[in-house]
Parts: sequence; C-alpha cells; structure tokens
Amino acid sequence: MSKVSIYLNFSNQTEEAFLYYQSVFGTKITEPGFRRFGDMPPMEGMPPLPDNLKNGVMHVELAITGGFKIMGTDAPNEMGFNVKFGNNVYINLEPDTRAETKRLFDALSDGGKVEQELSDMFWGAYFGSCEDKYGVRWMFNCEEKA
Repeated sequence: MSKVSIYLNFSNQTEEAFLYYQSVFGTKITEPGFRRFGDMPPMEGMPPLPDNLKNGVMHVELAITGGFKIMGTDAPNEMGFNVKFGNNVYINLEPDTRAETKRLFDALSDGGKVEQELSDMFWGAYFGSCEDKYGVRWMFNCEEKA
C-alpha cells in the first residue's frame, strides 16, 4: 500500500526534536530507533566520514496521529547541507511500484530541480529526490525490487 509522510531536516537537533515529539504524541520511535551516519557503509568515491558526524542521526521515524508518521535526519553542513526554513521539509512518497515512482518523480521534477536521481540504495529501496517548479521538495522511496 502506498504511503505518504513528512520528512524533516534539522541542523544537528534531530535526536532532541524526535525525543520531544515522542513525548508530545505519546508514541514510540519506530524500530530500529535512531540510525546513525556511522552505521552507513563506505560509499565509492566518497571521502571517509569525519568522526564528529558519526553519531549524527541519518534516519528516524515516529508515528504521530491517525497512522501518519514523521521522519527526520541531521543535515550537517559538512555533508553539503545548509538547513534553513524552506529546505527543511520534504513530502516523502512511498509508491507501491518502481514504475509509479518513476512516473511521479519525472512529473514532479519537470521544470524543477533533480536533487538525486532515482537509484537503488544501500538500504534496499529505489530512492530519489527533487524540488518541483514551485519550490516544494519531494522524496521517493519505493521498496519494490527491480
């Protein structure tokens, strides 16, 4: 079943924010909990991860109300991010099929800006991101295998 969630980028405050949101909504952070940048496998062509970023939050998710969930990450300057109002929120789409993911990605990126082309990622999903022609940011995460 397709899903939609909101993805929040923080400037190294993700853990603090999500612990706060957990207390507000009275829910539990989804297992496996806080995933850290230090857990990421080395990626070809990328420099080694600096020690000061290894404990940063790569991904976390929390159910809030009505089956809806929020997700988040630290977005450090050292990794090319410059978090500010407007680029700190993504609408995350999780279509059922790769074909639907590609269709939506192509339509929403038309006239906008591709941030990351759709590709198979180390966590097992078909993933990409873009900004549409109106400045809205979209993430795509499809679990269907090629």
